[in-house]
Amino acid sequence: MKCGFSSLFLPLALALSLTGNASAFATSGNAPPKAGKTSTADHGKFKELQQDFKSGQEVTRACLTCHTEAARQVMQTRHWTWEYTNPDTGQKLGKKTMLNGFCIGDKSNEAYCNSCHIGYGWENDRFDFANEENVDCLVCHNQGKYSKPSGLAGHPAYVRTEYPPGSGIFLEPEDLTQAATHVGPTRKDNCGACHYNGGGGDGVKHGDLDSSLNQPSRQLDVHMSADGGNFSCSTCHQTDAHQVSGSRISPTAADPHGPLLRGQASDRNPTTCQACHGDAPHQAPAGSINAAQEKNPELLNTHARTLACQTCHIPTFARGGVPTKMTWDWSQAGKMGPDGKPQKIEDEHGHIIYDSRKGQFGLQENVVPEYLWFNGKVSYTLQTDKINPDRPVAINTFHGAPGTADARIWPVKRFRSRQPYDMENLTLLVPHTAIPDDTAYWYNFDWDKALKVGAEATGAPFSGKYGFVDTEMLWLITHMVAPKEDAVDCIECHKQGGRLEGIPGVYIPGRDRHPWLDNMGWALVGLTTLGSLGHGLIRILTRRRQDKGPHDGPHDGPQDDKHDNPHGARS
Repeated sequence: MKCGFSSLFLPLALALSLTGNASAFATSGNAPPKAGKTSTADHGKFKELQQDFKSGQEVTRACLTCHTEAARQVMQTRHWTWEYTNPDTGQKLGKKTMLNGFCIGDKSNEAYCNSCHIGYGWENDRFDFANEENVDCLVCHNQGKYSKPSGLAGHPAYVRTEYPPGSGIFLEPEDLTQAATHVGPTRKDNCGACHYNGGGGDGVKHGDLDSSLNQPSRQLDVHMSADGGNFSCSTCHQTDAHQVSGSRISPTAADPHGPLLRGQASDRNPTTCQACHGDAPHQAPAGSINAAQEKNPELLNTHARTLACQTCHIPTFARGGVPTKMTWDWSQAGKMGPDGKPQKIEDEHGHIIYDSRKGQFGLQENVVPEYLWFNGKVSYTLQTDKINPDRPVAINTFHGAPGTADARIWPVKRFRSRQPYDMENLTLLVPHTAIPDDTAYWYNFDWDKALKVGAEATGAPFSGKYGFVDTEMLWLITHMVAPKEDAVDCIECHKQGGRLEGIPGVYIPGRDRHPWLDNMGWALVGLTTLGSLGHGLIRILTRRRQDKGPHDGPHDGPQDDKHDNPHGARS
């Protein structure tokens, strides 16, 4: 299992080459072309690649003989630098400085975590970010037979290697020639090698990203399935000079525009739903005379001004058979098994719910998201920030006010953790965990040593007094888009206790009540009732007068009756 964190980009953004632009098909109803072998070059025929490579850097050197600018382009990306300045908050972010509630941080753990870096050899602060040969071309462009195990600082295994040392577990060497001669456009499993496995394993972190998306059913993801759109990640996360669109640090929450056209020059984010579908995507059912026979498309389009598309079209996450972590309690780590050795405990489905190295986990599948107003602005709690340990610490905070033009109601995964903090300095701590030495927690189970070394690596002060604090972290849910027939039913929100219970700034018939509106309604009912009674009384009185009429009155005798009615009966 990898303990690498997800990248700075919106999930599935590790794609480093551009495939077709799906926006061109937004209004035509046609799906993008099916993936296939469309390259004009067969890398298996290039003599530069017909050699016995001894290292990943040698492969990159050969790649650069043709793709002369590729490495320099990659070096300008956040996939390479792991640094980013948030334009909304000015915070210096990136995996070099950000914290999370999963593996917490990579400082002092680089050789393990950086198997998900797109380079070779980053194991400490002496890594050469300017060396083009350190760029790993294969990690994004290999066609299925290449991997970078955790612990080797981003290198594949070049020889048969026992890792961790003394474990009896051996890594077999990669066939670099085979990998170099079998490259192409990025695929889902290229991106997923890191983005699926962020936080320590398949599906752990995001909840809407796991290996089930490599070959998903249409019901799991209508865009990525072979019988749906057959999208790769880069269909939406389009690239320009290896810059991948989409950001989880500063995402686009509202995009109230029509669809982008193929080739259209635009500063808009091409990963939004509206970039393909536009901001009025709902149409009347084919062949219907009245759209209200099913669902009123105009009414649904009105909802799109309040709700993110994902709110209705992703009914649950982690529904592909891979559970996601919803809780992680580091304070429970260190409990040994009956034999005195580290243990792992599995649930009835074979999923690990306790690991002596990491603590207690809570796993779930088919999770109904939480919902909140979000305008795309996110602020983060960093290791330099003071915290209040008397309440859960928000590692990230999503901003957005109800009803504003830049905000929509979004689905999120709320992850809860319990992790170490400095009880005197009131700061979160990054432990040294993963490198096999006598100070790493996974190998000595000594929090004092692990936290001291982690603090030194991050440059943070450490008082020597530590505790564990509850934390929370939010993750946007934006993958696993269901077919329209499986979208969230109206009643799931329009009822007491529905999905949007507690969301401010919206009035939902069937859920909300306002006393003044109720009083007005009852007043109208009362007036209508009085009006009806009054109208009925007037009709009764009027009818009685008509019944008496000018011919009615005292009878003169039997002859009068016979004259009026020959049969002797009143009409």
